[in-house]
Amino acid sequence: MLDKLEAIRERYETVNEELMQPDVMSDMKRFKTLNKENKDLGKIMVEYRAYQQVLSNIENARQVIATEKDEDFREMAKAELDELLPESERLEVALKDLLIPKDPNDSKDVIMEIRAGAGGDEASLFAGDLQRMYLRYAEKQGWKMELVDAMEGTSGGYKEIILAVKGEDVYAKLKFESGVHRVQRVPATETQGRIHTSVASIVVMPEAEEFDIELDMNDIRKDLFMSSGPGGQSVNTTYSAVRLTHLPTGIVAQCQDQKSQLKNFDKALQVLRSRIFEIELAKKNEAEGALRKGMIGGGDRSDKIRTYNYPQGRVTDHRIGYTVYNLPSVMDGNIDDFVEQLRLAESAEKLREGVA
Repeated sequence: MLDKLEAIRERYETVNEELMQPDVMSDMKRFKTLNKENKDLGKIMVEYRAYQQVLSNIENARQVIATEKDEDFREMAKAELDELLPESERLEVALKDLLIPKDPNDSKDVIMEIRAGAGGDEASLFAGDLQRMYLRYAEKQGWKMELVDAMEGTSGGYKEIILAVKGEDVYAKLKFESGVHRVQRVPATETQGRIHTSVASIVVMPEAEEFDIELDMNDIRKDLFMSSGPGGQSVNTTYSAVRLTHLPTGIVAQCQDQKSQLKNFDKALQVLRSRIFEIELAKKNEAEGALRKGMIGGGDRSDKIRTYNYPQGRVTDHRIGYTVYNLPSVMDGNIDDFVEQLRLAESAEKLREGVA
């Protein structure tokens, strides 16, 4: 492990030097790439320096115990050693975790799509509940959530809603949310108190930057239309809504949230770029054998990943068999337990696969 850490230290110093070079500072793509690497390596270096200091202090304390004749000094050194040894173990565990190869997209912002599935109006209401859950979670994380596009349900909630989430390590924490979410509860419209099961699907994509995917604007068809609200009625009289179609792939993205056609175009292009990037990323992962069937987060979008059972106040993540009985708290955005358990499961999977 120490050899790996020394190699990282050398790379960290090299990256810092490169970032100061005029030719790098004038190349925005290279500068962003190196700056991201510098930030990622910097997190490891903070822990490594602390670990080196603790190891040095342990050696000094042992030296005092072995050579010092004054009993008071020896006792002080023993007491210090009792504190230092657990700290060295903690730092070693933290460093091993940091040395596990990270998803290069973990630091990216995301595009999140929530769609109502089977269950009619109740599924739309559930999609709305999930949107609120992620909004509350984003607020707790200090992230910013922006509406890109939405199609409201006839009785509330959303048939579909697309969101842009921006902040620190957003994809790292939200990437495991992709899949089918199932709710079991008595709908407000149910007069006989019967429990219904409805579903909503979620897709979380790393937001692609311009240098991630180069789009030829000649390959994109732009259509303009009037923004619409619930039931399809027009909510303004100008053709400000934008629909973009990537002709080579047939991928479509649209935005009608903004009154400005230009702002809608920028948001739609953001979604289009991210959808194309996700497809390319999946191809790359499959080609490299990185998309293992057993890997957490490597499942199909149609996989049922989590159930929210209201009568029992229970939430279960089926991928890791993890259950909590605090459903109201979870729906209020307290999903940290699931995020952490899934992250740990992924790390354990990588270790078993011999990736680290």
